[in-house]
Amino acid sequence: MWAATARTRDAIDALPFVRGLGDGSLDRDRFAYYMTQDALYLRGFARALASAAAKAPNGEEIAFFAKAAHDAIVVEGALHEDQVGRVADEAEPSPTCNAYTSYVLSVAHTQGYPELVAAVLPCFWVYADVGERLMAKAGELADHAYGEWIATYADEEFAQATEQAKAIADRQAAAADPGTVARMREAFHRATTYEWMFWDAAWRREAWAH
Repeated sequence: MWAATARTRDAIDALPFVRGLGDGSLDRDRFAYYMTQDALYLRGFARALASAAAKAPNGEEIAFFAKAAHDAIVVEGALHEDQVGRVADEAEPSPTCNAYTSYVLSVAHTQGYPELVAAVLPCFWVYADVGERLMAKAGELADHAYGEWIATYADEEFAQATEQAKAIADRQAAAADPGTVARMREAFHRATTYEWMFWDAAWRREAWAH
């Protein structure tokens, strides 16, 4: 699935938002827009992770997804508050934020555990991949405009969580029938595309046409 999304991930690397995040040239208004939308997205994503915990077949995976849901709200939420302050409950999700959140929640409510694992995996794997490579390019983060963001997703604990999520997906795929594997691939590809859309929307500061 990772190889199949190579073009999409290359497109993520080429986004002006991601390049600006890496070299520190991204303007604060775009970053603040992104962080607000990300905070809104994570509320829905955490619910999808909690659904994965409820569907998980064993204690280890229940604990993993329950902790991931907690961290999406508490750990990543603290990063958002540090950067842009508390995001108001009445803040409006962008069209892309609304679509991505609705997608992962629809998988949570209408499909099985393997498909849900595949749908949430890109939010681990793509961020870990981008964070690791931005860290390698940025070098010393102390004076970097977005050093705290890069450090969060290049963190060893986040890398370990990503490896756990990948291993769960592989186990589910290995035990699944061909139809389920096809749906897992579709879910992973769709969610990876939404990751590209999310950063592109932040660059454009996407808004609803009222």
